[in-house]
Amino acid sequence: MAEWTDKDERQYEHIKDSQLERGKPEDDAKEVAARTVNKQRREDGRTPNQTTQGTGNPNTPLEDRTVDELRNRAAELNIKGRSKMRKSELIEAIRNAS
Repeated sequence: MAEWTDKDERQYEHIKDSQLERGKPEDDAKEVAARTVNKQRREDGRTPNQTTQGTGNPNTPLEDRTVDELRNRAAELNIKGRSKMRKSELIEAIRNAS
């Protein structure tokens, strides 16, 4: 798919500057800005993947995360058989492995 547009670059710089003004370290500000722009690009259908490959917000209860996020977390924990598990099974396996 296409690279970032000029508009994406401007949005990135604006978000990064805003984060820096709030006292975030530069690396954190860059990450927040890039994640925000990439999320917008995904939602607009401008990326090959329509869903994130992340594991969800670590402060969010496992029950509130998507099955994809749970599977990604299970992959990080090397849980076998995760692709065939239902959401409740993934949650139980993650809790037992953590």
